Amino acid sequence: MRKAIIYIILCLCTVVSLSAREVSVEPMPGKVVEMQGSFLQPLQERDSVLIADQVFYGVELKQVEEGTVLAFPQFKDTLMTNIRVVRPWTMDTVRVKKQKKGQPGLMDLRGGVTITSFDEGIYYLPPLGVLRMSKEGVVDTLVFDPQKLEVKTMPVDTATFTPHDIKGQIRYPVTFREVVPWAAGGLALAGLVALAIWLIMRYRRKNDPEYQHKDPPHIIALRELDKYRGNAMWVPEKQKLFYSGITDALREYIAARYGVCAMEMTTAEIFADMKDTDAPADLLKELQELFERADFVKFAKFVASDEDNAASLPVAVRFVTATYQTDLEEGTSADARDAGAQDDTKEGGE
Repeated sequence: MRKAIIYIILCLCTVVSLSAREVSVEPMPGKVVEMQGSFLQPLQERDSVLIADQVFYGVELKQVEEGTVLAFPQFKDTLMTNIRVVRPWTMDTVRVKKQKKGQPGLMDLRGGVTITSFDEGIYYLPPLGVLRMSKEGVVDTLVFDPQKLEVKTMPVDTATFTPHDIKGQIRYPVTFREVVPWAAGGLALAGLVALAIWLIMRYRRKNDPEYQHKDPPHIIALRELDKYRGNAMWVPEKQKLFYSGITDALREYIAARYGVCAMEMTTAEIFADMKDTDAPADLLKELQELFERADFVKFAKFVASDEDNAASLPVAVRFVTATYQTDLEEGTSADARDAGAQDDTKEGGE
């Protein structure tokens, strides 16, 4: 019967086991055991407790056996007059010591409440009581020694005190160490921008015909014609490619050398415009026969003979070489005439 009453009381007090549960209740009467180990610990690192400072008021329980049931006092808003409870009772397990097999472990516990005061003075805090029930059902009330709390305020010299306005924000000078990262970052960013601009300009110039280095028209034509040397492309199924390559190279040369839009003209139109140029008539006749034969091969499925194939490339090379040399001779004669005119001018001046 006695044990049943004890269990009912413990249930009404919301008892919590040591495994991880904790409850706040008023200590129940029973065997009172005077205990040491209460503490008063300020949460702020100061030499004294000032008004509104928070203080942890609690107890320490050493070597409590596993299976022991504890109940803690319940504090609502105030611990006593002018002492307010900021945070309710909390319990932590500081250390767990295991014993031999079959024996319960021992635990060191630390718990308490967080309190504060908004009034200056010396306060004698009430003692803390904890209800304990062992595994055998024995109930004890552990009463821990009280602590004294002294709350201070900041002293004010009323004789010399003068009120001051709120100080403005402190402005610290900028140091060299603070400037260096920003300066280095700015220089790095400027370097990246300059590099990007240079790469873009280089890419544009590379693809811009105005900045590209071009070989003279006769060099380009002779290089293209050189690809068709030999008789590897004289077979009927390759003659179309052979004559198309030769005539295309000649069309580009004629367009660059004489300004005739040969790439967009028919054979008849090309040689109608070429009659007004300084190209030799005998070379134009041979070239026209080459173009007409190429038209038959490309559009009429005509198969040229080996003799015609062998003569086609020399005709094209001879035309390019002869007209190119004529251009050089005309340029040299013009330079000579200009030099002679300058000499005559100098002699007349003298």
